[in-house]
Amino acid sequence: VQLQASGGGLVQPGGSLRLSCAASRSIFSINAMGWYRQAPGKDRELVARITSGGRTNVADSVKGRFTISRDNAKNTLYLQMNSLKPDDTAVYYCNAEYTSATFWGQGTLVTVSS
Repeated sequence: VQLQASGGGLVQPGGSLRLSCAASRSIFSINAMGWYRQAPGKDRELVARITSGGRTNVADSVKGRFTISRDNAKNTLYLQMNSLKPDDTAVYYCNAEYTSATFWGQGTLVTVSS
């Protein structure tokens, strides 16, 4: 499974962005997909994850501000990010858990700054 993340950029605090992750194959049967992020000097961390059944889990740090969704018809995963804060600045990666393997996209940079 190849994943192409897009939608990052520079945004002011309080602003919004929507990240997209396009998959090279149908995501209908993919067990789970997620968004992770890695800030400079920090470990990669889970932001949000969604299963094939639609169950989601979201990191406490972004709960109420970020929403994960998947469109099986478009083979695309989304992350709607609202009320962005400078602490959200990071490279965001999407991943897919399929059979016994995990696949990663190339990352998209989100910078929250005035």
